[in-house]
Formats: sequence, C-alpha cells, structure tokens
Amino acid sequence: MAHTRRNQRSLTRAERRRFVDALLKLKRRGEYDEFVRMHIDFYVSDGDERLRVAHMAPSFFPWHRRFLLEFERALRRIDSGVSVPYWDWTKDRTPAASVWGADLMGGNGRRSDRQVMTGPFAYRSGHWDIKESVTDGEFLMRDLGRPQDPVDLPTARDVEWAMSDPRYDTAPWDSTSPGGFRNKLEGWTAARGKERWRNHNRVHRWVGGHMLGGGSVNDPVFWLNHAFVDLLWDRWQRRHPDSAPYLPARPPGPGSVQYQRIVARHEPMPPWDATPDSQLSHKGKYTYGG
Repeated sequence: MAHTRRNQRSLTRAERRRFVDALLKLKRRGEYDEFVRMHIDFYVSDGDERLRVAHMAPSFFPWHRRFLLEFERALRRIDSGVSVPYWDWTKDRTPAASVWGADLMGGNGRRSDRQVMTGPFAYRSGHWDIKESVTDGEFLMRDLGRPQDPVDLPTARDVEWAMSDPRYDTAPWDSTSPGGFRNKLEGWTAARGKERWRNHNRVHRWVGGHMLGGGSVNDPVFWLNHAFVDLLWDRWQRRHPDSAPYLPARPPGPGSVQYQRIVARHEPMPPWDATPDSQLSHKGKYTYGG
C-alpha cells in the first residue's frame, strides 16, 4: 500500500517526533551513515573520467528517487507509520520557518564554528556525531542564508523557469547543458557569483555547512529537500505528458565525450540494477499530500 509524503509544515507534533525518533534510531544502528557513504561515493563531477549517476547527469532525478526510497524503507522498518516529509523552500524561506524548529530539523549553526546547537541533531545532545564526511569535525554544521555573503532560497519564479522547459535534458548531458528541465532544476549554470547556483543547488548553498558537497546527507534536511525535488519532477511529468520522460534514450557512442560516463534510459544505475526507466513512476509506492 502506498504511503504519503506530506509537507513538513502540515505534520503534527506527534508525527514530527516519530520521524525524528526513526532518524535517530537509524543513526544509532549505523545504517544512516551507510547512506552518507553511498552519496559521497557517487558524487562524481564532470571533471572525473568515470560514470556519473547521482549528479551532473540525466539520472539525477531517478537516482535520487531510488536513493530516497531506499532510505524511506529503512525508516519504515523502524516505524511503518513514518514517511519522509518535503520542504517547499519556495514558501518556507527563512531560518524562522517551521522546518528549523527544535522538534524537527533544529536551528542554524553558531557564528564561531557553524555548529548546530539546537534540536535533535545538535552534537551536544550526544545523538548525532558526524562519522562520514569530506571535511573534518564531529558536529553538524549549518550557515543558513550565508549572512557574510547572503544568498536567497529559490523562488516560485526560479522553479517555473525549470518547469516550463518541455525537454527533459539536452546534450552534452552534464552541468553545462544549456537547456532541459534536469539541469535547470538541479541548478548548474555558467553564470558568475550567486546566480551560478539555481534551484536544488541554491538550497544546498543556502543551508551551507555539511549541505555543501558529497557529504550533504549528514544533514537530515537533505531528505526533505530531495523529497521536494522529487515532487517537482512528478509535477513536470504531469505538465509535459508528451515529452520524452528521460533522455538520452540511447547511450552515447565511443566518439562522445560522455561515452560510458552517463546512463541511458534502459541502463542500470549503480549501486542498484534499477534503470532510469524503472524509476519514472512512483505509483503504488508513495503519493504526495499537502
């Protein structure tokens, strides 16, 4: 039976507590850090001459859909009534938003070292030490809004810029793709300064701290961000039913710079045997509610 992912702002106090409790138990078991390691391992950039599936590639959406679903299944083995909520950052746009409440994600990092001091994931609570990361330090870090060099969260207009593009992705199928919904929502651009980061990438920059780079899963808000990204992909599919749901349909040939560096629609996405095609629909697995 399909479960429902809901907007974090609509969760009751009891639902927030159950979600947080499941996160903390997964962390105590050591399973949470396995997801952190996986994301670090598969965060491959354009400059690396190896297969890219998680980022800077057409499989950004289906790879993270499967990643999020595997994580959600792990949570639901602990508490079958739990699902991953989503954070609509086009509406909940400030450090005072409910997502940063002490009963959910906790607050910002302190100015001196960016250490999160409030909420269930504060290091001083003794329940959330960082074990797998690309940076040093045992405590969770955030720098909401980057006060020293401010950046805003994406707006509804930013999302519409991506949603209105009827093409799923375009060549050269990486962070430099000039068009296509995938790269516009993932958020890579050729712009300079703050405009370089759009949508999904801008959210990671706005949160800062551990949300920067491959170790971003260390911050539990990662999942709420990607649940919303997944919802936006679903909305894009519904808006453009006649568009190719995934591109490229065929793998690039030996003469292409992307040869064996991205996956086509029917090729498996490591570390699973799942193909992008198998992840195009979440029907029967979960739904989205308000």
